[in-house]
Amino acid sequence: MTQNPHIVVVDDEASTREMVGEYLGAHGFQVSQCDGGAALREVLKKASPDLIVLDLNMPEEDGLSIVRDLKQTSRVPVIMLTATASAIDRVVGLELGADDYLAKPCELRELVARIRSVLRRSQAAPAGAPAAAADGKQASRTVRFGTKWLDLDAHILRDDDGNEHPLTTSEFTLLKAFADNPKRVLSRERLLDLANARDPEAFDRAIDVRITRIRRKIEPDPDHPSIIRTVRGAGYVFSPDGKER
Repeated sequence: MTQNPHIVVVDDEASTREMVGEYLGAHGFQVSQCDGGAALREVLKKASPDLIVLDLNMPEEDGLSIVRDLKQTSRVPVIMLTATASAIDRVVGLELGADDYLAKPCELRELVARIRSVLRRSQAAPAGAPAAAADGKQASRTVRFGTKWLDLDAHILRDDDGNEHPLTTSEFTLLKAFADNPKRVLSRERLLDLANARDPEAFDRAIDVRITRIRRKIEPDPDHPSIIRTVRGAGYVFSPDGKER
């Protein structure tokens, strides 16, 4: 993580945008403020921020559309701010690749804590050093996940042709947790702990949303998962060979 992480605050309400920006600046962050998607894209042309705080309810272009476009081209973490109590926006946002969410009006101290937590997850290096290859260079550690290969050192998901498939921070940390615990049933609580994704305000099935999103990327048949299987009443298990234990 850089000494002063760059945070982009996107909100169409100037008073809210400025209040959040000033508070983050006072807590050591470098802050850019944007009033919508167009302004955000201009910032992204010139800089690579460490995290984006994004209001979902904006008149010109809603935040969910921005998340969808952003995650197709970038791996920058996103924390959604939603003014409604509806779980639907949160679920859709998580499915699109957002890393966390917070209801508005939010407690600014909690926002800072969420930002720091997501930044830690996004910057965390996998445990252990990669093995040396025959030519003396460091070889990436990879794990087979169904139709893809997970590069634990580059945080990249690749297919057999070498094409890269984008992963959000939360997707990578979950896959890493499974890779470290093959053929072991992991409860939702345990997965949240292993992935360092503990969220005291999260609704019960948030982990299920992330698992569903991962399955679409790695399973030969996402409707009948065999690589990451559900164990009824217990949690999930990663079966590298696609077979039950």
